[in-house]
Amino acid sequence: MNERKDRLSDKVAIITGAASGIGEAAAYLFAKEGARTMLADVSERRLNKVLEKAKTWQPDVAERVTNVAEEEEVKSLIEETLEQFGQIDILCNNAGITGKYENSDVPDQETEDWLGVYKVNVMGAVYALKHVAAHMRERKSGSIVNTASVAGLLSGAGPSAYSASKAALINLTRTSACDLGGDNIRVNAICPGLIETGMTKPVFDLARQAGKGDKLGKFCELRRYGLPEEVAQAILFLASDEASFITGQALAVDGGKTATLNLPGRKL
Repeated sequence: MNERKDRLSDKVAIITGAASGIGEAAAYLFAKEGARTMLADVSERRLNKVLEKAKTWQPDVAERVTNVAEEEEVKSLIEETLEQFGQIDILCNNAGITGKYENSDVPDQETEDWLGVYKVNVMGAVYALKHVAAHMRERKSGSIVNTASVAGLLSGAGPSAYSASKAALINLTRTSACDLGGDNIRVNAICPGLIETGMTKPVFDLARQAGKGDKLGKFCELRRYGLPEEVAQAILFLASDEASFITGQALAVDGGKTATLNLPGRKL
């Protein structure tokens, strides 16, 4: 992994969903790269642990317990970050939920399930974009990275509501890139494939309980599943000035999963 430790030394970042999985990995990587960062999540206990560890690399890191499904909480998150750090250069809309795995087909899923998933996965990003935009426009600078999923690119990679919400987030990424590009604000998304996180734990547990743990990730071109740290590296790249001419893109970080039709019997 890259050990430069300087790519974000003059940046202030917000990472939502920072208490576990991809968000946690991004929090550590951003700290190592020098970013002053506001970490947000609904879990105060886990957030405290991530904050303590991140401070070993960058002491100028803070936290705020935030439910991104509530606009006022997101607005307060933006305001507190500006109050504490004076600027926001990077926004990582990483918070997300899968919703129910059981009875998740469209005819079987309750309206409340759909609304719950959309409020976090889509509206959480909408609220953050809405309330950070004025500041970034004033500074004529900013990078926003949304955590979508390969489930938003292809069906069969997650429950129906989750997949549809991630497709919406990808389109939000593109429309926002068009809305904000004239102010030198870049908006991109990463689309992780099968990554071992707390969110995907039910999938991994089920496979291992069935004695099929060795098959996890088998149908990716790299023949394995991914790690949160690998996705965090993609977030870092898109957030940094190294991606200064990249906007409106949905980058698959999936071991090649979406590069092929995956025809039955093709891979042995």
